[in-house]
Amino acid sequence: MSLRYAFIEAHQRAFDTALMCRVFEVSRSGYYEWRSRPPCQRDQQDEALKARIRDHHTQSRATYGTRRIQQTLASEGEAISRRRLARLMREEGLVCKTRRKFKATTNSKHGKPVASNLLNRTFSAAQPDQAYVGDITYIPTREGWLYLAVFIDLYSRAVVGWSMDSRMPASLVHDALTMAVRKRQPENGLLVHSDRGSQYASDSFQWLLKQHDFRCSMSRKGNCWDNAPSESFFHTLKTELVYHEDFRTREKAKQAIFEYIEVFYNRVRLHSSNGYMSPMDYESERRTAA
Repeated sequence: MSLRYAFIEAHQRAFDTALMCRVFEVSRSGYYEWRSRPPCQRDQQDEALKARIRDHHTQSRATYGTRRIQQTLASEGEAISRRRLARLMREEGLVCKTRRKFKATTNSKHGKPVASNLLNRTFSAAQPDQAYVGDITYIPTREGWLYLAVFIDLYSRAVVGWSMDSRMPASLVHDALTMAVRKRQPENGLLVHSDRGSQYASDSFQWLLKQHDFRCSMSRKGNCWDNAPSESFFHTLKTELVYHEDFRTREKAKQAIFEYIEVFYNRVRLHSSNGYMSPMDYESERRTAA
């Protein structure tokens, strides 16, 4: 009976209340009596939860589904099943952004030497700054393409270095790794993994690796899975930001990507491989526990 009353209440602006009562074979007096009842404790709890869920969904830029919102609520001391959470999100019309495919930007048709795949799909690290993975992707703007190069620390999935340009010269990846070196000051022996693109095989990038005594690792030819963490990050970036924007200029895109990486992704966004903690929170907690 309550389901019928709830349907009538939800659609009273669209349909005549008396008509709906006749269709569902309920009395108008019974419906109005149901409306006058104070909400039960469960309903009150649901309404309070909905407000918190909306807040977390908004703060995540509509990127969090039931799993991440459940983890966020758990960190606040609120235990809730994913089934109940899914129902509340459905009632609020909250959905997370879906993913789409994107094209690759690798040009491996060059005559430069390539390195062996030293990483060999070991996508984890025991300590910070032991292994970085890097890649390049493109961002559409009304002025033309904007290219983004990043390096990611496999320890926490933090984006430790990035660079953007209207073209894809070797300096694009050189600058991204230089940023990581200045920010993190990794020790000799750091493993730097990438695909076989001409930028990573270039003399300038290889000189940078040798200068710091970093080890070079490259994916096997045509095998994107050898660099899966980088592919995953770009997929997330495009799903959660790029596909929902219409950048008028490259500068607007740069500003949005900077804010996404440095403010949201590294410091706020929960990552499953970190036990649903942001990269910076994960590193901070591990330092405290050490």
